[in-house]
Amino acid sequence: MSATTPLWIGTFPHAGIGTQAGLGEGVWRVDLDATTGGLGAPRLVVETPAPTFVATHPGGRWLYAVGESDPGSVTAFEIDADGGLTPRATVASGGVAPCHLLVVDDELYVANYVDGVLGVVPLTPDGGFAPDVVASGRPAQTFDHAGTGPDPDRQEGPHAHFVALTPDRRHVLVADLGTDELRRYARAADGRLTPDGVAAALPPGTGPRHVAFSADGGRLHVVGELDASVHVLDWHAGSATGTGLQRVPAVPETEAADGVRRSPSHVLLDGDRLLLGVRALGLRGPDAVSTFDVRPGGTLGAPVTHPLSGPTPRHLAVVHGWTVVALQDAHALVVHDAHGAQVARVDLPSPACVVPVVVR
Repeated sequence: MSATTPLWIGTFPHAGIGTQAGLGEGVWRVDLDATTGGLGAPRLVVETPAPTFVATHPGGRWLYAVGESDPGSVTAFEIDADGGLTPRATVASGGVAPCHLLVVDDELYVANYVDGVLGVVPLTPDGGFAPDVVASGRPAQTFDHAGTGPDPDRQEGPHAHFVALTPDRRHVLVADLGTDELRRYARAADGRLTPDGVAAALPPGTGPRHVAFSADGGRLHVVGELDASVHVLDWHAGSATGTGLQRVPAVPETEAADGVRRSPSHVLLDGDRLLLGVRALGLRGPDAVSTFDVRPGGTLGAPVTHPLSGPTPRHLAVVHGWTVVALQDAHALVVHDAHGAQVARVDLPSPACVVPVVVR
């Protein structure tokens, strides 16, 4: 019998971004066959408003889900023995429309997109929300920001989109789509943060969305949502700064010249290749996953696109060598093999995030 790996799937409200939350969306669970890449029948585990991003505690007992709304929230779910989810506490996210979570030791870091606020939620050693946070109903720390970019529609103010831990664990970085910056925060021994300037300023109009460090910590790959490219930064650990090394378009030059505006989303490194979800805006497409060979020294080769069977790859994960993609507007979860061919697809309302279950 083939081994299976269960996946948590966070979702948008069924009608999409910006529509009313709390009308039946929630966190789903799907089994992935590790041998064939096949998917089992999706199961709605719990209804909760706009859980567009979820994260697991390394101990396997807790799942955290944002409530991407105004005001934003974060809920801690205890994972039951049968795989169910029981909500134990919900607190404010510290801002509006939280879209990303990062668990580091006994802290949960929350990126709020609309107003750019970073929230810090302390955890107990087993992963629950700290009693003081539960009692107050809000994060222990919040950090706002100021600034704009040249795109008046998307960069009218700060927009925190992703939180990353530096390889030496001394800093937390926030990808700010609105200000074209990677904001930097110094971590204390207890996980609390202090603002520490800007780790990298990207070219105006980049719109940094998600980031991924190389395995050796010497390179940082930054997705430009607005300029449809990947920026490779040389990462200097001593000063916690990144300097530009390379810029590569999200799709091959021949495709980039077709007049279709593209919007990259999630990026991840899988060994010696980088994977990037790419959305084609408007009616022309198709949407795709671009793969890049990572060269010695950390620079990237030219992209190769693998078309997807539906629009809006919001998030992806590589599990047992299979690439699992959440196709938000196709209302489907798909699995591709290492060569980019689709091997499985199941229907699922507005999937936005794919996270493997931590087995206790």
